[in-house]
Amino acid sequence: MGQRVQRLAAYAVIVRGDQILLSRLSERVTKRELWSLPGGGVDHGEDPIDAVIREIHEETGLSATVDDTAHVHSLHVADSWRRGRKVDAHSVRIVYEGWVPADSPEPQVVEIDGSTAEAAWKPIAEVLDGTVPTVSLVTEALASYRIRQRQRAAAYAYVVRDDAILLTRTSDLAPDPGTWHLPGGGIDHGESPVDTVRRELWEECGLQGEAADLLAVLDHHFTGTAPNGRAEDFHAIGIVYRADVEAGEPRVVETGGTTDAVAWVPLADVAAGKLKVYGSVRAAIELAGDNVAG
Repeated sequence: MGQRVQRLAAYAVIVRGDQILLSRLSERVTKRELWSLPGGGVDHGEDPIDAVIREIHEETGLSATVDDTAHVHSLHVADSWRRGRKVDAHSVRIVYEGWVPADSPEPQVVEIDGSTAEAAWKPIAEVLDGTVPTVSLVTEALASYRIRQRQRAAAYAYVVRDDAILLTRTSDLAPDPGTWHLPGGGIDHGESPVDTVRRELWEECGLQGEAADLLAVLDHHFTGTAPNGRAEDFHAIGIVYRADVEAGEPRVVETGGTTDAVAWVPLADVAAGKLKVYGSVRAAIELAGDNVAG
């Protein structure tokens, strides 16, 4: 038995759609093409999360965020050769779920003369069928990877006056920017949905208003990429109330939020498809019986 060597390393599974971010090992590590998860050794006294974020940047040039939970993989090779000598090697690999901003540039190696020769997004299907040659850690990590499930409850106001509906437009900080929506948003912890409607009417429309009758409870379930770049299995539940607002010209009050415009939009324009609206807008109009021919 050779000298005992133990190594602690941290890596990240970063998935975007049907692709995974990988780094190709350099020739100083292996003479054949071999891809691995971005990551590497944890320095003495270094937090593993800090280590994996550092390694991701060095190997891919990208700024990543990682979850604070992880899977631990252990690899023990009793007879291994390292730098010309026989060693008894034990590797403990901490694998986090990570994500990079959706608008990140293409990955490129930053470190010089390191263990990484190339970084790239690779199709997961080609990793699993062996077309992309990888170290065993990649397939092990993919086997335990699960897309994050997230459920969001929100409350919205359905306000119609003189054959026009009060709508807000999503900003660049929201999914589908430039799309028109019912005024409203996420219910804060411990907040009553009717209080949410009152608060959101002021923040997004600059109008005092009150929720009246419950119109509908809508839900939408989909898998996609969140604005922060994280893959999510997302379930949205929207509680829609008929609401009344004071007289006055609407205006956006909140700054730096997900709403950049508010307006009274003719129902006929919605029916005629003259602007891009969320499906919940059309569903609410239909349930309220306020359809107007375009």
